[in-house]
Amino acid sequence: MRRTLGFLLLFATAVQAAETELPVGVRSALNARNVAHESLSVFVADLETGEAVLEWRSDEPRNPASTIKLLTTLVALDVLGPTYRWRTEVFAGGELKDGHLDGDLLIKGYGDPFLVTERVWQLAQNIRHMGVREIGGDLLLDDSWFDVGSYDPAAFDRQPLRAYNVAPNALLMNFKVVRYWFEPDHAADAVNVRLEPPLENIDVDNRLGLANRSCRGFQRGITITANKSVNEVTFSGQFPGACRRYAMDRAVLSHNEFVYGLFSSLWHDSGGTFEGGWGKIVVPEDTEPLLSFDSPPLTEVISRVNKHSNNVMARQLLYTLAAEVDGPPGTEANGKAVITGWLADNELAAAGVTIDNGAGLSRNTRITAKDMAEMLKFAWQQPYMPEYLASMSLSGLDGTLRRRFDNTGLVGKAHLKTGSLDHVTAIAGYLQARSGRRFAVVAMQNFEDIHRGPGEEVQEALLRWLYEQ
Repeated sequence: MRRTLGFLLLFATAVQAAETELPVGVRSALNARNVAHESLSVFVADLETGEAVLEWRSDEPRNPASTIKLLTTLVALDVLGPTYRWRTEVFAGGELKDGHLDGDLLIKGYGDPFLVTERVWQLAQNIRHMGVREIGGDLLLDDSWFDVGSYDPAAFDRQPLRAYNVAPNALLMNFKVVRYWFEPDHAADAVNVRLEPPLENIDVDNRLGLANRSCRGFQRGITITANKSVNEVTFSGQFPGACRRYAMDRAVLSHNEFVYGLFSSLWHDSGGTFEGGWGKIVVPEDTEPLLSFDSPPLTEVISRVNKHSNNVMARQLLYTLAAEVDGPPGTEANGKAVITGWLADNELAAAGVTIDNGAGLSRNTRITAKDMAEMLKFAWQQPYMPEYLASMSLSGLDGTLRRRFDNTGLVGKAHLKTGSLDHVTAIAGYLQARSGRRFAVVAMQNFEDIHRGPGEEVQEALLRWLYEQ
């Protein structure tokens, strides 16, 4: 009997040891690139039993990059609810008679993360439907629902014009980003530049030349310089003549200047009259709005956050959580406190978590693979699980995964959030194996140049192994 018991204990120990050893394919991928095995953390759990299937250095806090958005969006779903909508309110600052507003038009934002150009156009049309044709005064803007404080868009990587570095704002429009289109005009030996959306308060100084070369090179040879003091953008360099068209997304202006430029352009395009300037205001709480314009529901918003890894939208969620839970103005500190409190209330993140800004664009964010997986297991048991699952990229088909896993059995088998920074790569989400078993899977790796390709090879090896379980 003792010998039998001893054998069973030895067998159980062997099984446990096997579960804490990296699969052969993963080890081979690491070895082929001379990447330290210790740089990787993995946690895989069976969603039916809740038991761990694979653990590797899963208690080590790592930088998860954008996979931390899964935490921000999960808390938003749980606290705000799947049907939560942001509103944008419009007020008439004077008498409206025969289509003429004898005064200012006031707009107050409540943090809508997806007030893109098409929806601002709808907002302008709704104002027209309320009988406004001419605005006699100025455009007054209220973004007091958030308090962002001082924000340096160059602080993260000295790239202040990059769209991912845009600060949150309660009256965010089109992510404060313009898409510049560049097209060669061979007849004139010039390069045409077009703005989308068109902004009336942006001047473009086009100094681009046309070069006789193939369509390649960093930014296609374009140098962009923004002069904030005069709202001017200068393009210089040599654009390859072989390019048919090239697009570049960049942040411009201050938030309020952007709102003014976009709204003015769309208002004039719709046939409205407006010749005023802009200013800031805090609308008194008891003021009745002319109209209230609602955002899409939270479920649609988190899909754009997770599938396309939109940083400023994720940060808008953090500030919204703060404003809704603790009252306005929403702040980053209060948003982080809401998430930390939520984790404690649900007995998650036992090893602790450093949230930073909720988007993952940070050198300081930390979480363990085990805590991330426990969070995914929690989400799997919630009534809004289908909406949460659908917010992630579908392997090989859409979002940040649309160009990965080609010609493999993994296409369409996993819902995952990716994360990548310099020297950081990560995935987290759900996978259905060939057998039908469903797993929560997290893999995070912090290592020199791991973001340049080796990390994706390791992830694919892990997912291929898991798919066969």
